[in-house]
Parts: sequence; structure tokens; C-alpha cells
Amino acid sequence: MRPSSFLRAVGAPGGDRRARRSPFRRLRLRHPAQAVAVGFAGAVAVGTALLMLPAARVGPGGATLLEALFTATSAVCVTGLVVVDTPSHWTGLGHVVLLGLIQVGGLGIMTFASALGVLVSRRMGLRARLSAATETKSLGLGDLRSLVLGVAKYSLAIEAAVALALAPRFALGYDEPWPRAAWLGVFHSVSAFNSAGFALYPDSLMGFVTDPWICLPVALAAVCGSLGFPVLFELRRRLRRPARWSLHTKIVLWASGVFLAGGAVFVTAVEWTNPATLGPLDAPDKVLAGFFQSAMTRSAGLNSIDISAMTPAGWLGMDILMFVGGASAGTAGGIKVTTFAVLFFVVYAEIRGEAAVNIFGRRLPGTVQRQALTVVLLSVAAVASSTVVFMLSTDFSLDRALFEVISAFATVGLSTGITADLPAFNQTLLVVLMFIGRIGPITAASALALRSRERLYDLPEERPVIG
Repeated sequence: MRPSSFLRAVGAPGGDRRARRSPFRRLRLRHPAQAVAVGFAGAVAVGTALLMLPAARVGPGGATLLEALFTATSAVCVTGLVVVDTPSHWTGLGHVVLLGLIQVGGLGIMTFASALGVLVSRRMGLRARLSAATETKSLGLGDLRSLVLGVAKYSLAIEAAVALALAPRFALGYDEPWPRAAWLGVFHSVSAFNSAGFALYPDSLMGFVTDPWICLPVALAAVCGSLGFPVLFELRRRLRRPARWSLHTKIVLWASGVFLAGGAVFVTAVEWTNPATLGPLDAPDKVLAGFFQSAMTRSAGLNSIDISAMTPAGWLGMDILMFVGGASAGTAGGIKVTTFAVLFFVVYAEIRGEAAVNIFGRRLPGTVQRQALTVVLLSVAAVASSTVVFMLSTDFSLDRALFEVISAFATVGLSTGITADLPAFNQTLLVVLMFIGRIGPITAASALALRSRERLYDLPEERPVIG
């Protein structure tokens, strides 16, 4: 019998106090994943309220509830899908609110709150440590304080470096006043590193498609954000000692390199002769645009070519890039390259008839394989069911509907141009997909579970016929 049950049984004071607890105490979050989900929901609510202020919108009156909710969710979940034109619909205050939501959402709600708590009180409570560990995918609580502060420092350092590279180009190359150039540099740097996809130009970055001084720093920021903070930390410490890199870092760098290079080759080849995208460009500019779009498609969401004018084959290839996304514990979305790599090596081991799954000289435990399979199946279910709903409730083609759904779920933000034309129901569905995609399918499912259950016995084993 548990001590609490014994106390209630014998009528001890402790048992009475437990019985007399306020019902509101029972509503407290029982799982760290719930705190992450509630934290993101709270940030979305605050952002929605701020964007509904008349001062945040150009023209008389404030934004509608759906406009504010969609934009706030897109910013907090670092997606970039929009139902209104960002530069012309929102005032300077609205842009500042968006930038703040992007920064908080990119760092992570619990990570941001924990960093503030450390700076103010120099300590972290157990609940804050558990929530931050869940959000950052940390494997332990020992040095979480340094991890949280490191996430904030690395984010601000990379964003500042990219902003310093962009601002002079905006000022000297495009005759922007220096205050405006500095603001453009900061906004697009934060947006790119946090994989947010927001831009202060109506056509995103299409006006800079041939400018490497704009495209390359933005792409570099997006790639750094997509690698994830654990990889950035390890590269900082062991850049010249690859033999000592962890398995996670090796998988992320290998898979990210494959998808970045493969995506660049694919987009460039497929769109090479398309007169509406890469066709009019010179060969070096085509390569630059293809590389930039490959980097952006893996979660950053900015674009230097017209996505709506791409070929269906180009959309399908970008669907795959968006669905896979970047690395865990970073700003990218998707099922993550580590998940894809794990399943790839599982299939490879099965084809070779090997009993264990080995990657780079290490054996993968069965729990990791089950987690990867769970993430993929939940993600496929979310994308497939949402696409069916889109097809039933709109007149858009399958390729456009699928592209929009994957872009929202993978928190990418690219669009074939149909977001603003969708009915309110479908825009609300995209809000839900962006939210689930940001906190993760497993985290979302865990947030709904009140407690974990452990089976105390094993059932008899029997093997079904596969294939």
C-alpha cells in the first residue's frame, strides 16, 4: 500500500489534507511536455492580443481575430505562412511584435523563460528544469543552466553576425537609409536563424535572387539554425576533432549535407528551364538560387524565386525536403533529419539481414527505433488527414493542398500562393498544424497523457506475416 493510501485509510491528518485539497491543485501540469504546450499556447494568445491592437495595424481599427491568431501562431511557431501582407498590413509596432514572437518561439518558450529566470535569480527550479529539458531535447538535468544560457548566447551571437553582414549591403547596395538598413538586417537575420520565414518585402527575397551578399548570409543563418543547438555546441568545442563527435552530431552533419546538396541539385535541375523561376537567370545565378531555395525549404521559409510558378515536380521535391526538415533541438521543423537517418539505417540493416542497427560504429537501441517510427507515422497521419480535409473543403489541386499542409506542419512557411485565399476553416486548420508541428508530434501526444504507464508483465510472443 502506498503511504498516501495508508494515511487516508487510517484517517491520518496527512490523508485528510490531501482529500481537502482545492480542485484547482489537481489541474496542475503533470508532465513537462504539457508545460511546453501550454507555454506556446500562452505566447500565441499574448501575440494575438498584441497584434489586434489598432496601433499594430496600418489603417483604421485593429486586425481581425483570425488575422492576428494566424500571424501570431505563424511567428511563435516560426513558420512564416501569412494571410496578410507583412510589410504593408502591420505597422512598425506590429513588426516589432512579430520579431519578439519569432525570437521567443525560436529559442523556445521554456528555454526563454528559464534563461530569464537564471539571469534574474541565478537559479532554476526543478519544474523549470524539467520543462526546459523536454523542450531542448536534453538528455539530463545536470548542466541545464549552462545549456539554457548557451542557447540564448549562441542565438544572439549568430543573429548579430548575420545582421552586421546584411545591414551594410542594404545601405550601400540598395540605397536604404542606415537606420532602415540596420532594421532590415536584424529582422531578416532573426527570421532566417529561427527558421521563421517572415520578410519585410512583399515578395520575400525575390528581389535579391542574384545577390550573394544577401542570399548567402541568410542561407548560412538558416543552416546554423537547422543544425540544432547541441550540434553547434559540440562543433564549438571539438571542431577539429571529428573522431570525438557524438553520434547525434555525425548523423546531423551527414544527413544535413546530403539533403542540402541533394535539394540544391534537384531544385536547380528541375527549374533550370522554367521561364517563371530559374529560366531567365545566368548559370551562376541559377546555382545560387537553387542552393538558397534548398537551404530555405528545409525550414527557413524565405524564397528568392516564385514558389507559385514552380513545376509540380519541383513542388513534390520540396514537399520531401520540408517534411524531413532540420535537426532536433533547434529552430527547424519537420520530422527531423535524425529521424529519417534512423529509419534509413533500420531499413538498410533489415535488407542486409543484420540483427542490430549500427550507425557510425554505434548500435542503436530499440527505443530510438520505435520513437523514430512513431514520429513518422504520426506525422504522416497528420499530413494525410489534413490534406484530405483540404481537398474536400476547397477547390485547390492536390499538389497545392499537400504543399500548404506540409509547409504548415513542418513549420516552413513556403506557399504556392493560396494561404490568403483559403476559407476561415482551412486557415484555422493550418493554425493547428503549425502549433502541433512546432511542439512536435510526440510532445503533443505526451502533453495529453496524464501519466506514463509501465507494463509489469510481457505477453507471449508471436510473429505476423510481413510484406
